Amino acid sequence: MKNRIRSLITLTAVSLLFPSVVPAAVAQAGARFEVSFAAAVRAQPLTGRLLIALASKQTPEPRLAVGFTGVPVFAVDIEQLKPGATAVVDEKALGYPIMNMNDLPPGDYYAQAVVIVYTECKRSDGHTIWVNMSQTQTLLSQAPGNLYSDIQPVRIGPGARGVVKLQLWKVIPPAPEPVDTEWLKHVKMQSKLLSRFWGRPVYIGATVLLPRGYDSHSDSYYPAIYVHEHGVPFMFKTDPSTQERERAGARSANLQTGYEFYQSWISDGFPRVIGITFRQPTPFFPSSYSVNSANVGPYGDALLQEMIPYLEQKFRIIAKPYARLVEGASTGGWEALALQLYHPDFFGGAWVFNPDPIDFHRWQLIDIYEDENAFLLPGSNELYKFERPFRRTVEGQPLTTQRAMSLFEEVLGTHGRAGGQITAWEAVYGPVGPDGYPVALWDKLTGKVNREVANYMRDHGYDLRAYAEQNWPTLGPKLIGKLNLFNGDMDNFYLNLAVYRFQDFLKNTQDPHYEGRFEYGRPMKGHSWHLTDWAGMLREMAEHIKKNAPAGEDPAAWNY
Repeated sequence: MKNRIRSLITLTAVSLLFPSVVPAAVAQAGARFEVSFAAAVRAQPLTGRLLIALASKQTPEPRLAVGFTGVPVFAVDIEQLKPGATAVVDEKALGYPIMNMNDLPPGDYYAQAVVIVYTECKRSDGHTIWVNMSQTQTLLSQAPGNLYSDIQPVRIGPGARGVVKLQLWKVIPPAPEPVDTEWLKHVKMQSKLLSRFWGRPVYIGATVLLPRGYDSHSDSYYPAIYVHEHGVPFMFKTDPSTQERERAGARSANLQTGYEFYQSWISDGFPRVIGITFRQPTPFFPSSYSVNSANVGPYGDALLQEMIPYLEQKFRIIAKPYARLVEGASTGGWEALALQLYHPDFFGGAWVFNPDPIDFHRWQLIDIYEDENAFLLPGSNELYKFERPFRRTVEGQPLTTQRAMSLFEEVLGTHGRAGGQITAWEAVYGPVGPDGYPVALWDKLTGKVNREVANYMRDHGYDLRAYAEQNWPTLGPKLIGKLNLFNGDMDNFYLNLAVYRFQDFLKNTQDPHYEGRFEYGRPMKGHSWHLTDWAGMLREMAEHIKKNAPAGEDPAAWNY
């Protein structure tokens, strides 16, 4: 799960009411879309995932309305399609939310084609694969470098005839590079480790939030809070005009708006620390999960051996474990806990909020070691099929099923290339298949669980509760006083269930016994819940740093 005050994916509401349009082309049920591009747009052959998005209106563009609750979309893989050649999307294409184009409700639609462009990568593990290397932090269908067509009205239904021809002649431009300010500095580096793994240049980055007085106190060195989120640390903003649109989400999460946090950050007596977020998108997901992975590469090593040493030198950061804390929510929560467990001598404490599953007996509602099917609850049979939910409201109302989310990701990309949540976990935690792509934990159309993949994930340390249990005799003494976990009791993605199991494990630890700290939001607190706001959390973290500073360290040097 990517964000703390945001949904899993940016969603666009789907309408089942299709207003009348004047179609430029018509197609019968079982429509046929023929898509091509000219050499002037792209001289090289094109490999990628071709999507046809069908919307009820022109605005927003259909390609921008692709999402879990977005417009109907149908897709096929294309391989080495030459300029002027034609790719076909018809009833053989897999679709979402309607699997077969023949089952689309008759009516008038707006059609748009977009290709998620793949690049050939000859990895150091000997596999050659095709993936999207835009390193985007957005939905892959909106990635820079993708080709897309104009919007064309079409009619689908009885009596319609003809073929719909769409021409790819536009390219999504690169995203602008972030601009440094007085407070925020941006770092981008080519990772030698990751570039060697992928066989082509791979970049990682960081956004650094500097404390008040950083320039005037040129002899001071500061603790670092490594915030495992996308974007700017703590939503920091100096513009008060952003408050209104942020306020409702911030209040529901018990947080400040970005501007309110800015006011705390610059106030007298506030802890002078450095906040850092990483930019580490991969071909499979907007985050690498900050660990080494057979499919994704040595991102953990890249952060600890390349990025963090560079940041500590460039920004006068105290390069000692007591002054390095990790914090994050959702995906970032899993990252924060994983980094603290994997590197207990490097980091001095972890603040972990609503983490992605940290015990794979509770992979949301699935026990991947015991359950045969990810889509159906135990006890289901041919007569009674009880669908397993993926997401709920804080009142318990199911919103999404595992089956639907799996279908959506399979439509966006085969071989684990959807850029979505389910395939992200498979890419980070799972094994490499004979074809070089991640092996699926379950079949995306049937839900059948691959037990070998589940066991691989556990045996390679990605089930964090199992990892902690297996290594407790040597790991436990290094973790005492360092683990702080927080979760709403009605987490929208059922992530609280794995946290309960992690707590149960710590309650029963011996030699040493360490129960950690667990705080739960009750009643009906969801995925974005926080115990306190950003300022309160940082004050707590600063006290932790001062308390654990070795003899001879002077917290006053950074607590001015």
